[in-house]
Amino acid sequence: MNPSTLANAIARHWDAEIVPELVEYIRIPAKSPHFDPDWKAHGHIEKVIRQAEAWASRQPVRGLAVEIVRLPNRTPLLFFEVQASGKSAGPHTILLYGHLDKQPEMTGWRKDGGPWVPLIDDGKLYGRGGADDGYAVFAALAAIAALQAQGAPHARCVGLIETCEESGSYDLPAYLKHLAPRLGKVDFVIGLDSGCGDYERLWVTTSLRGLASGTLSVDVLTEGVHSGDASGVVPSSFRIARRLLDRIEDSATGRILPAEFHAGIPEERAAQARTAADVLGDMVTAKFPFAGATKPMVGGRAEALLNRTWRPALSIIGADGLPPVADAGNVLRPRTVLQLSMRLPPTIDGDGAVKDMKRILEADPPYGATVRFEPEGGATGWNAQPTVPWLAAAVEDASRKFYDKPAAAMGEGGTIPFMAMLGKYFPDAQFLITGVLGPHSNAHGPNEFIHIPYAKKLTACVAGVIAAHAEKRAR
Repeated sequence: MNPSTLANAIARHWDAEIVPELVEYIRIPAKSPHFDPDWKAHGHIEKVIRQAEAWASRQPVRGLAVEIVRLPNRTPLLFFEVQASGKSAGPHTILLYGHLDKQPEMTGWRKDGGPWVPLIDDGKLYGRGGADDGYAVFAALAAIAALQAQGAPHARCVGLIETCEESGSYDLPAYLKHLAPRLGKVDFVIGLDSGCGDYERLWVTTSLRGLASGTLSVDVLTEGVHSGDASGVVPSSFRIARRLLDRIEDSATGRILPAEFHAGIPEERAAQARTAADVLGDMVTAKFPFAGATKPMVGGRAEALLNRTWRPALSIIGADGLPPVADAGNVLRPRTVLQLSMRLPPTIDGDGAVKDMKRILEADPPYGATVRFEPEGGATGWNAQPTVPWLAAAVEDASRKFYDKPAAAMGEGGTIPFMAMLGKYFPDAQFLITGVLGPHSNAHGPNEFIHIPYAKKLTACVAGVIAAHAEKRAR
């Protein structure tokens, strides 16, 4: 395999086909079912999966079969299969993962763009879903096509491209069970739904945090009353909610207090954080759009990385019962409702953490107020198994060939529920979890973009690692 030829072929493939496809993909508001309960009637998910199916079916990949798989009352899934090529033929299979559903719009997009308005500027394609991670199916098949064009061997490859990931992948287990006879013996999983610390090297994700979420409601009245009459007598629902949150979080530092939400940090992960901090420098915290003189919660770079990858953290992501400022009258409000999102260390059980939150928040309500915590669900994180020598060498080699820089590894602070599912389903498989969500790419927020030059090289790296897998199996 000639690395230069491979990289050039993939770059041309991106320019000629993949970027135009992503432009059209971004135009489609294919929001995940959690954000669009009427997704089936609206037809946007159907449109993006049919677009991906049509493109995949046209690709010059020998031994390729593409199919939209449907189960009753489930979001559809795109399944592709590529037969092994060369000496790698055998019982082993590579599974490549991605998704096509998207997060909702969010406010704050640049005036010349928008979530469904694709815009290319300075090598970046702006719009919802391109980086998270609509590009995955295109990159996966482009990597295989480039290998075949050079006659490089590869193992049998299967692809799972779901449309429920942003809702917690609750449909994925049913498809894994349904497709189990067709998946074969998966010994290597490549997931393209993660991030990168910078755009200068191949980054490997070694862990993902879990999530526990739900709605905290505090009711003190059956209807609002004049604040001049009631304040000082009727307890504020907001103040009670604040006291309840004090059971979970130290408001002065942001530290999560109950021991149930903490886990020990393996030394290997701490060492990786120190190395990544040296590589990234100020970018560890400078990548965030701090307002005014706002400073990070923590000073040390490595500690900042560990805070966002291995320590629990609470965010208030929504609220009800609070009128807009322009409409706020002097009324003591009857209730406050807060949407809570707790990021968990990778090894903490998500469902158990939700139960702990409910127990802690509902116990002994202040003033006897009506307090309820309604769980939305928990997701367990993921911590990678030790990397075997061939994969470590392949990752390093690919990064040096296509980025001219050594590879790097670190945990990610987000939650990708499919990782725990696949890890449980394929306990003996090696995992390469990577992606294009780098500095300022802003997944889930405004001005999400995919860094096109980086994505081209990442695709080449995926091809290189698939080739290394074949070489290992041939030996």
